[in-house]
Amino acid sequence: MQAGEFASVIGASGCGKSTLLAVLEGLLPPTRGTVTVGGDTVVGPGPERSVMFQQYSLFPWMTARGNVEFALEQARPELSRRDRRIVADEYLEKVSLGGFGHRFPKELSGGQQQRVAIARALAEDGEVLLMDEPFGAIDARNRAVLQDLLLELWEGEPGSERKTVVFVTHDLEEAILLSDRIIMMQPGRIRADFRVPLRRPRHRLELLQDPDYVAFRGELAQIFFENEYQEVHSG
Repeated sequence: MQAGEFASVIGASGCGKSTLLAVLEGLLPPTRGTVTVGGDTVVGPGPERSVMFQQYSLFPWMTARGNVEFALEQARPELSRRDRRIVADEYLEKVSLGGFGHRFPKELSGGQQQRVAIARALAEDGEVLLMDEPFGAIDARNRAVLQDLLLELWEGEPGSERKTVVFVTHDLEEAILLSDRIIMMQPGRIRADFRVPLRRPRHRLELLQDPDYVAFRGELAQIFFENEYQEVHSG
């Protein structure tokens, strides 16, 4: 992958998407080849890679601010306690949770908890962001809001350096909206690798009326669903 690229990995359950993410994270060794980040071989988890899961994975006994501060303490130990507080509040503000830092996870909605998880992952300031179906447990409306928020934060200000993102999802529309590149997996192998032929910035309502989007989605859907179609009609 190129630095600053947003790549989505899609495929049916059990095809190895989460396993691939675990290899990139350094939790599992690759069976072949090597994983490198910035020229360094990955041999275990490291601060240059931040991870975000489908479940919020917040510590229930810590406030929203405390969860972000704890992640900062692990990933950026050079920061003082005061600076950790400043950075945590800054990122909570970026995800529209300014003023919610004192609340505990049980006092937040599911969408708000996932916003805290986004703030935590981005505040760690790793070069690479690994995201394992982060919006899969969110209702459709909040999912759309969080997708737009992630895009806004990833794109940043003009000229700013973007993080490299590997994003696991089952959702074709989500992958197209967010990604520069879409990797389609089948069990044990990569089935196809696409560059998304749509300019940025992207807006979901405009995409739905874009003939290039419709054609590209159709191409992806044909590959994505071909096995299921064959299984149903061969039975």
